[in-house]
Amino acid sequence: MVWNNSIKLLATRSRRSAIATALMYAISVTVRFTSATGDEANLPTYSEQRINAMTSITTQDGVTLFYKDWGPKSAQPIVFHHGWPLSSDDWDNQMLFFVGKGFRVIAHDRRGHGRSSQVSDGHNMDQYAADVAAIVEQLGLRDAIHVGHSTGGGEAARYVARYGKGRVAKLILIAAVPPLMLKTLANPNGLPIEVFDGLRQELAANRSQFYLDFASGPFYGYNRPDSKPSQAVIWNWWRQGMMGGAKAQYDSIKAFSKTDFTEDLKSITVPTLVAHGDDDQIVPIVASAPLSAKLLQTSTLKIYEKLPHGLCTTHADVINAEMLTFITA
Repeated sequence: MVWNNSIKLLATRSRRSAIATALMYAISVTVRFTSATGDEANLPTYSEQRINAMTSITTQDGVTLFYKDWGPKSAQPIVFHHGWPLSSDDWDNQMLFFVGKGFRVIAHDRRGHGRSSQVSDGHNMDQYAADVAAIVEQLGLRDAIHVGHSTGGGEAARYVARYGKGRVAKLILIAAVPPLMLKTLANPNGLPIEVFDGLRQELAANRSQFYLDFASGPFYGYNRPDSKPSQAVIWNWWRQGMMGGAKAQYDSIKAFSKTDFTEDLKSITVPTLVAHGDDDQIVPIVASAPLSAKLLQTSTLKIYEKLPHGLCTTHADVINAEMLTFITA
């Protein structure tokens, strides 16, 4: 299904209170503290102060990457890779679940997304994987399980293929973009380029409305007749999207749609769980999970009937249990 048609079927519930909340957040992050001398122009913004106090690293090209690191440092680490155009906050449910099971859980905001630097360059899968490698190296992570959703699945696959030797125990791909989203002669079931051009056009024209429509419609399957849209879920998706930079998110569309992960998947030797909903309107299953499972050397394929792209949120209990079983096997 073409997304441009899907997002026209939107939830129509009241948005007034959520808009007010979003506006207050936007105002708050620009507040500056005024000194007794009135020299407030030289003081950092509230958001800059928060970033400085948060856990982060600086890459070789000067990009600040924010990350969360919860749980015992001696425990087996699980590294989560978020989807487009979101942030590490999208993994809050899974991180709380697994830290409660005794694991160390780590998730970062991809460059240009969330609380990481809104840089102009480097929005491609090679750089995304290198950024993950920098975080993993700084934290000294070994025997890690990497979990990627959607675009994060592509990032995780490239990281494991290029940097994972000796550091990675298992890989989990959920509603992930590999092996290739774009329709080509060799990939006839992929999505046509017009779909991705449409995403770029919508983002450039009115990013805020586009993200609201995307979350209200196909991402969580809220455009289905029997769906029960959650306004909290919709607005949390919108909040995460609007935290990031428009340039990074615009460029990332090319990264997740045109990158071919075939060779990455073929080279991965660690056990890999490939999970996907068969009603995924964002990354259609016909050109994704079953193909990835065949390319991987050691894979387990799980297909969930009628589940949407955002299944980690809408059916967190199902996905968490599946991951736990795979990780502890």
